[in-house]
Amino acid sequence: MSSVLTELFPHPIVQAPMAGGVSVPQLAAAVSDAGGLGFLAAGYKTADGMYQEIKQLRGLTSRPFGVNLFLPQPETADPAAVDVYAHQLAGEASWYETELGDPESCGDDGYDAKLAVLLDNPVPVVSFHFGVPAREVIDSLHRVGTLAFVTATTAEEARAVERAGADVVIAQGVEAGGHQGTHRDVPETDGSGIGLLSLVAQVRESVGIPIVAAGGIMRGGQIAAVCAAGASAAQLGTAFVAAHESGAHALHKQALTNPLFARTELTRAFTGRPARALVNRFLREHGPYAPAAYPEVHHLTAPLRKAAAKAGDAQGLALWAGQGHRMARELPAGQLVEVLAAELAAARTALSDGGAR
Repeated sequence: MSSVLTELFPHPIVQAPMAGGVSVPQLAAAVSDAGGLGFLAAGYKTADGMYQEIKQLRGLTSRPFGVNLFLPQPETADPAAVDVYAHQLAGEASWYETELGDPESCGDDGYDAKLAVLLDNPVPVVSFHFGVPAREVIDSLHRVGTLAFVTATTAEEARAVERAGADVVIAQGVEAGGHQGTHRDVPETDGSGIGLLSLVAQVRESVGIPIVAAGGIMRGGQIAAVCAAGASAAQLGTAFVAAHESGAHALHKQALTNPLFARTELTRAFTGRPARALVNRFLREHGPYAPAAYPEVHHLTAPLRKAAAKAGDAQGLALWAGQGHRMARELPAGQLVEVLAAELAAARTALSDGGAR
């Protein structure tokens, strides 16, 4: 593992920051204490809400951790398309006895305010999703001792990450659960993402900074595979959704291994940006018609998802999951890190023994 990372965490295991209440301080603390790198997700939170979670996490662990930010998105949504989608969702609002959300609320996710908090109260790592932060932002983080991780989904995006001065690129394969971290939302490219092993190899030949591989990883043997391909560590999200400390709704945790939810798809149904979720009724009925409108669609559907959770209806939830979801294990997060590390060691031993023959 790169020396930049070994100083932070001994095991090459990063817990993905999962917005929407999954990546709570208890989960991040358990991962960090076990030798991985725990993460908080600041997406959809206020700056003060993020700060309070950081304070809580610091009270739970003295180990390094990270905080993830969503970059503001350009205003490219067609208001007419959002209105049409809202009309389509009227039946959902009636069914769940709630109102649709305001698609125009908080378009930049409080980005500047959150950055200000993180510069005044530095954390070991800040990661970025949905683009590349300005060079001066990364420089300002470096001045307060914070490392910058940035997601990329292509080798071209990875080169942009390196040019901006980031310390680590997170290579996210198309297998990953939740939002694809593409730097530009181009509807014409939906479904054309690159598989993780191919992506890691391409990124390794394109940049000199360390790579963290993300996308469908559920076992230590897969961590060994991406490290052999050129990554320094692996980022796992879905694997930690089922962890005891995860803040995911019980229905979400159960759905990962429920035969009723047999597969995942990339969809815009819930947020207006491509994100991988378990296929349920909401995704099937609305996915084909959802516009490219993030975060407008996210705000529009948020009350529906909240009402579905309250009603105990998994068919109306955004069940974010990577392609390896059926391999989820319900374990305490710290124990899961230990199991993954043991599997990784066994896989490396097997590779070494095989190469010696």
